[in-house]
Amino acid sequence: MDTAIQEKVSNWLNGNYDQATKDAITQMQKEKPDELADAFYRNLEFGTGGLRGIMGVGTNRMNKYTVGMATQGFANYLRKTYGNEEVKVAIAHDSRNNSRFFAETTANVFAANGMKVFLFDSLRPTPELSFAIRKLGCRAGVVCTASHNPKEYNGYKAYWNDGGQLVPPHDSNVIKEVEAITDVNAVKWDGGAANIIILGKDMDDAYMDMVKSLSVYPDVIAKQHDLKIVYTPIHGSGIKLVPETLKRFGFTNVHIVEEQATPDGNFPTVGYPNPEESETMSIGLNKAKELDADILLGTDPDADRVGIGVKNHKGEWVLMNGNQTAVLAFTYMMEARREKGIAQPNDMVITTIVTTEMINRVAEKNEVACYNVLTGFKWIAEKIKELEGQKNYVIGGEESFGLMIGNQIRDKDAVSAVALMCEMAAYEKNHGKTLFDKMIELYIKYGFYYENLISITKKGMNGQKEIADMMEGYRKNPPAAIAGSKVITLLDYQLQQGRNLVSGESWKIELPKSNVLQFITEDGSKISARPSGTEPKIKFYFSVNTKLEKKEDFDAKFSELEKKIQDIIADMKLK
Repeated sequence: MDTAIQEKVSNWLNGNYDQATKDAITQMQKEKPDELADAFYRNLEFGTGGLRGIMGVGTNRMNKYTVGMATQGFANYLRKTYGNEEVKVAIAHDSRNNSRFFAETTANVFAANGMKVFLFDSLRPTPELSFAIRKLGCRAGVVCTASHNPKEYNGYKAYWNDGGQLVPPHDSNVIKEVEAITDVNAVKWDGGAANIIILGKDMDDAYMDMVKSLSVYPDVIAKQHDLKIVYTPIHGSGIKLVPETLKRFGFTNVHIVEEQATPDGNFPTVGYPNPEESETMSIGLNKAKELDADILLGTDPDADRVGIGVKNHKGEWVLMNGNQTAVLAFTYMMEARREKGIAQPNDMVITTIVTTEMINRVAEKNEVACYNVLTGFKWIAEKIKELEGQKNYVIGGEESFGLMIGNQIRDKDAVSAVALMCEMAAYEKNHGKTLFDKMIELYIKYGFYYENLISITKKGMNGQKEIADMMEGYRKNPPAAIAGSKVITLLDYQLQQGRNLVSGESWKIELPKSNVLQFITEDGSKISARPSGTEPKIKFYFSVNTKLEKKEDFDAKFSELEKKIQDIIADMKLK
């Protein structure tokens, strides 16, 4: 074993760590030396979003000590920022194994640092944490979750005083403070119990009242209250608030997928608790078919992502993709608000650079300002803050099954998304249509946009370098044409430069630096390349479009767009 790893192991065996941890290390030395090396070969990185990793003993794992040291670093930054002012922090967690323990560990460290801590009494959806930070006037917040990752993982998401995740300069400043904590003895572990206040029903009620206020057509729900809804929390925190929120909206015919109703960090019915995956939603789909339901909805373990199933134009159950879900939600919030007479002249919506261009077209036709930001809801939150007092924020979202509706939270929210999607389904049913019918109508009205993505992992020690070389190659020698269509625009968000490859004209991109490249072709296709900052992985996003004249042409046009994406993938040699 590498001497640096041996030194770290020795420090844990001889340091101020509990006996159970030391016993686990001793056992791994005897039985699983490779696993031990992996657990100690590096420190679990505190990135711009916080921590995420496999649970277990070691510096490269999620455990009491890595969580405690991260919290001490975060607390030090808060104290440097706010001096002797009162610092309030809100803390929540989801259903994952050890999430409650990590949340309590986090609460104890903040409290021991003299901070007033609001800790939820049990699991809660992540968006309620964002709401609570704003409601209580907190300086920061933490939710213990690994979102939709496999059961072996847990994580620690850090939030700032606006209820959004950390953005510059706070993200890099917190990272520096966390990296400065190199010894568990630097952590204040206890002594502040009196500073911890437990949150419960009152905050739930305030949050659900806020979500209820987002309803545009409660009168339509009253007519369609028996809309047949199937909902699965996928063993996560959505069960705490989603059924009650639907009840408060006025829906009376909600069926919970019982096999997935109980919060359980082992996620026994799925391999991967992600509502984007058809396998994860299969039990719900079967129940929806069995009941002949109107709509199926699923939320991930921390209830910030939503998956949606509907019957298509042939009566077959299908899962909507994240771009389709976003288009439906954005369009409803723009069209319905205008129809109801509550739209404001300064309304705005926000999407991201890898989300469907169709949202921009819908906003343009509805004369609503639409802003495009970098990937991640923290950038949507930052844009709201930047335009506060000038623009009225209505909705934001991105292709990764996330929506943020209304001005009182700053992170994606599947609880409000489920409720609004059901309202939309009720609205369409009241007009004799389904959400899929509405989707086709939108394609006819605004253009038929279709998106897909692939993720490529480059394994081994050279994985990150291979991806870096790939991006550098695209930068220096962008393709002249892709799948037979000339590339006319190159957008380089790392260099913050846009370039017309035909005329040579260039312009500055007014967004923070990000290692993303986009190619836009003559036929309106958009291909985005975006490497992961932490893994040897790169994602390619594809968006293609065509005209759809009438509903009867949908299948043929859909096949045409699917083929176009496959041609792009083949031409770029991505498979």
